[in-house]
Amino acid sequence: MTPQSEDFSAWYNELVFKAELVDRGPVRGTMVIRPYGYRIWELLQAGIDRRIKETGHVNAYFPLLIPESYLRREAEHVEGFAPELAVVTHAGGKELEEPLIVRPTSETVIGEMMAKWISSHRDLPMLLNQWANVVRWEMRPRMFLRTTEFLWQEGHTAHVDEDDAIRETLLALDLYASVAREIAAMPVVAGEKTAGERFPGARRTFTVEGMMRDGRALQSGTSHYMGTNFAKAFNIQYTAESGELEYAHTTSWGMTTRMLGGVIMTHGDDKGLVLPPVLAPYQVVIVPIGRGDQAGQVLPPAQELAGRLQRKGIRAHVDTRTHLSPGFKFNDWELRGVPVRLELGPRDLAGGTTLMSLRLGQGKTPVSLDSAPARLEAELGAFQDMLLRRATDFRDEHTNTVGSWGEFAEAVKTGWALAPHCGQPSCEDDIKAETSATPRCIPLDGPPAEGRCIRCELPSAYGKRLVFGRAY
Repeated sequence: MTPQSEDFSAWYNELVFKAELVDRGPVRGTMVIRPYGYRIWELLQAGIDRRIKETGHVNAYFPLLIPESYLRREAEHVEGFAPELAVVTHAGGKELEEPLIVRPTSETVIGEMMAKWISSHRDLPMLLNQWANVVRWEMRPRMFLRTTEFLWQEGHTAHVDEDDAIRETLLALDLYASVAREIAAMPVVAGEKTAGERFPGARRTFTVEGMMRDGRALQSGTSHYMGTNFAKAFNIQYTAESGELEYAHTTSWGMTTRMLGGVIMTHGDDKGLVLPPVLAPYQVVIVPIGRGDQAGQVLPPAQELAGRLQRKGIRAHVDTRTHLSPGFKFNDWELRGVPVRLELGPRDLAGGTTLMSLRLGQGKTPVSLDSAPARLEAELGAFQDMLLRRATDFRDEHTNTVGSWGEFAEAVKTGWALAPHCGQPSCEDDIKAETSATPRCIPLDGPPAEGRCIRCELPSAYGKRLVFGRAY
């Protein structure tokens, strides 16, 4: 593959196909997620879904097709999505009386249902989640990162007041931060978006931002407080304890298949994928070594070892492809990012050991067959922790606190800049035009910092330094 240092974009585009994660769909900008890639998504999905349910949310499903009139009820929302909409105008052999929008997001249709289901304060909070596909017409598609159709979960909730809705918004943000760190081994910065970067129709937007190995930022999950905007558009009202009719306060939040792109770009190297064990379809691959009679000798013990690992909860796989050389198999599993590879040949069997290679390790280590399950469980845990630590170190090394425009422009070439900002959208546009960098977030845990805008010298509007960076 093209080395990362030579052309990171080319490296990424080559890798997603060579590792058999995706293929191109028949419609421009769409992707086919191949079984190996989809298994990574399933593992990520399971981790997210468990956390969502543990916080009291329930899954539901809403229609793919949305009446155009629904979107037009919330003007800011439709204006924000207008360039990306796919519209159905004909069906059943005739023109439709009202065009239908192919779901870009579900605030409108879920708002319509909430208005039917909510009548009293006793119905609140309403905590819904949906696993679905959405369509946003993408002009510059890139597999996983920006495709016309992608998969996601979208949480939608309704609350009695702003305080309760904000708690929900931040709860979802914490959920995404834990998913990124504990499952994807991606260190993320949690923060609030500036007004110019908010979700269309939202009062406040929060995000978790990760740094990729080229220094760019990836928005990895967002959580939005909608205020009463959608409640007023869809008449989501409830009778309060006082007997007064009140509008509900709503939220929405989502994480998508773009996280798979984040995993690839956070951990991958010139040899291919580097998968966190929690997300690896195969955590351990066993390669039997031997030809002819030797192969027949080695295969049953290899399968027996895989069975013992599986009973320990380790996803183990025996590579039984007899038409391929061991060297080809080693390179193939390295490309696919398998955390641990085991070799098992006649000499290893005779000595009661197997040879272990770690995806980012050097050399091979003998491991006792008897103690292999416990040893590998510990190795996988250590590998997961190491990936998070390595990615955190990389991010910190490429994040600079800057005090001048020259330092800012230099910092965002290879990473992030922490800088004060005036909060003016026109100034954000100017910064982007000059450097391609945008304000990624106002970090929630950022220390207080006064000063003047790094670009225009107006007083800082936030009392903190913002994270600026070029982004995907």
